[in-house]
Amino acid sequence: MTSLKRVLATPLAEQWLEKLKASHGPLMFYQSGGCCEGSAPLCFLRGDYRVGQNDVFLGIIGDTPFYMSSSQFEYWRHTQLVIDVIQGGGNAFSLESPEGISFHTRSHIFSDDEMKTLTAQGEPPRGPQE
Repeated sequence: MTSLKRVLATPLAEQWLEKLKASHGPLMFYQSGGCCEGSAPLCFLRGDYRVGQNDVFLGIIGDTPFYMSSSQFEYWRHTQLVIDVIQGGGNAFSLESPEGISFHTRSHIFSDDEMKTLTAQGEPPRGPQE
């Protein structure tokens, strides 16, 4: 059975992650639920954002863990997140903002077969807590 990932990064997003890690150190992502900055993947220094017991670990892009709240996960459960980069800063809380770019979430809705694979892999995903 092929392993299926809940979160992926485009090559451009991976390049920016490497650049930011070289400047700042280990990073983490938290998919914002739409408060102050809208719904966006926010990039933080690892440990600068406290992950709670109600947050869901979606996976790792590069060596960067990615989380979202369990309530938002229920909405996105059938969706694979693809993290990309767009021009223009907009996420003032996120590390990449001074660079004039923003991480951006694109999505792919899982097929029925992909959902079966995810179920076989174990749902919801669990992983390291910060």
